Amino acid sequence: MLQPTKIKLDKKETLLIEWDDGEIYRYPLTYLRDESPDAENKGETILWREYAPPPKGPDKPGKYEIENIEIVGNYGLSIKWKDGYDYGIYSYDLLRTWGKYFQIKENTHQDFDKHSH
Repeated sequence: MLQPTKIKLDKKETLLIEWDDGEIYRYPLTYLRDESPDAENKGETILWREYAPPPKGPDKPGKYEIENIEIVGNYGLSIKWKDGYDYGIYSYDLLRTWGKYFQIKENTHQDFDKHSH
C-alpha cells in the first residue's frame, strides 16, 4: 500500500500530500471536511438497514481549518478540525482516489481554458 511521505497545509485552503511513488495531490479542505468518512456525516448501514446522518446545525468557527493530523496505523489519516470535529479516518486508498479525481479535474479545466469558445 502506498504511503504519504509529506503532508503539508498549502495556503490554508488545500492539503498537499506527496506519496512514496512520487505522486503529489492537492485536496481542498472544504471537500475533506464536507466528505468526512464517518457515520455521523455520511450515515451508516447495519444489517442491511440504512441510518441517515443526524441533521446538521449551523457551522462553527474553524470548520474548514485543520488543527492537527495524525497517522492511523499504516492505512490512513485522522484530521482534527479547529471547531473540535475529529471523526472519521481518511484511508490512504480513499485519499488516492480523491487525489486522482482532483488532479484530473484541475487538468481538465486547464485544457478547456486554453481553448477559445
